[in-house]
Amino acid sequence: MNRTLVIMVKEPLPGRVKTRLGRDLGMTAAAWWFRHQTRALIRRVQDPRWQVVLAVAPDRAGLSSRVWPAHLPRWPQGRGDLGDRMGRMLRAAPAGPVCVIGADIPGVTAARVADAFRALGSHDAVFGPAPDGGYWLVGLKRARPVPPRLFENVRWSTEHALADTVATLPDHRIAQVATLRDVDTIDDLPMTKRGARATS
Repeated sequence: MNRTLVIMVKEPLPGRVKTRLGRDLGMTAAAWWFRHQTRALIRRVQDPRWQVVLAVAPDRAGLSSRVWPAHLPRWPQGRGDLGDRMGRMLRAAPAGPVCVIGADIPGVTAARVADAFRALGSHDAVFGPAPDGGYWLVGLKRARPVPPRLFENVRWSTEHALADTVATLPDHRIAQVATLRDVDTIDDLPMTKRGARATS
């Protein structure tokens, strides 16, 4: 069975990515962090058990960017809010289970991704929660069509994001895997990296 892992990535330009982190570190340093974090994550999650696809933004710049590995397929995220863009990726993937992750979660590993795909063996959907009420992973088994109202009225970037998304999946058997922290502010960075920043 084909499995697809979609990683949502943005061009790492100062002032265009991780702007909340940029208010703490400076926009150039935040973009540098995001670029290196994303490249390390891509290396960690490549695995023969699934196909990795990069969902890039902005569309035109992302498709031609030299930042990302050239051997991986790239899909344009397209327009709309996060739900519109993730829904587009979930519907566009080849037949079989698909998981979508963000690029700003240092704790993501191939083992974590494997846990999510394993959960889809006996569930219709899977989430990787984040401590702030959001989530770092969403996956669908896709034994049936993706619900047309998936991600409708989700309050993104709030403590309600996970609960709101689950509410758009009625009659779905839902699993959860490990809780991982994404990086939005300097307080979310591992202590060693914060210390290195403070002394550099």
